[in-house]
Amino acid sequence: MTEAFSLLMSVWGGDDPHYLKTAFRSVVHDQTLPPDDVVLVQDGPVPSLLAETITGLIHESPVPTTLLALEDNVGLGLALDQGMAACAHDIVARMDADDIALPHRFEVQIPMVAAGVDLVGSALLEFGTGRDDIVGSRVPPISPDDIVAYSHFHQPFNHPTVVYRRSAVQAAGGYRHLPLMEDYLLFAKMIEQGARVANVAEPLVLYRVGAGAYARRGGMAMLKSEWVLQRQLHDMGFTSRAQFARNVVLRGGYRLAPEAVRRAAYRRIIARKGAR
Repeated sequence: MTEAFSLLMSVWGGDDPHYLKTAFRSVVHDQTLPPDDVVLVQDGPVPSLLAETITGLIHESPVPTTLLALEDNVGLGLALDQGMAACAHDIVARMDADDIALPHRFEVQIPMVAAGVDLVGSALLEFGTGRDDIVGSRVPPISPDDIVAYSHFHQPFNHPTVVYRRSAVQAAGGYRHLPLMEDYLLFAKMIEQGARVANVAEPLVLYRVGAGAYARRGGMAMLKSEWVLQRQLHDMGFTSRAQFARNVVLRGGYRLAPEAVRRAAYRRIIARKGAR
């Protein structure tokens, strides 16, 4: 018998109600192995239409669904950390509010965690105007050794695809506030503490690439997050001095490059080669 698991989603005021509804249904109603409960974190105030959508999803959900409404917008990392504490089960699956899970996602991933893996992600397909408009893919490193080696230079998991054990996440200190870097920091800490990791080569999630996807990856705020991340990875002994210097120069330079350059680099290197 498959071990019970929780689904964790976070929603904030900038999310699209239609995208949220599609994401929720794909990961709850349409799964061949549905979650046993859902925790939906509302990260601060939301517009009335989005609030109505959230209420409707909870009412229509075929599994128990808890709304954790935060008074203020605290950011994804801290929102997920609070939501995880409210999950009913130790196995927790992540899902973003604008992506689409393929129907067999949990049927593939949950048995892997139940069998002993602490953290498992998968490849994903990027889509544009609709789910049939596939514009790219991200294939992460698959074997544990490749994941560990790759993690010293890049994020080795596609965050919207992960399933993990809450106990392993909490043992690593949980999520911290670090815009667009909170997942990398957490997973590096988990690896450093000996978490058993894996990835599935098959795409299990469709990832929505919006108009601002590349703009969000650059700028001074992202450069600051990058610097904080690299300092913490080095201070905890996860990266060597040479790896720290290499990451600051290359990853920091990427953050400061014009958006058109970031787009070209991402499409040609990251999306084409995945994380291999």
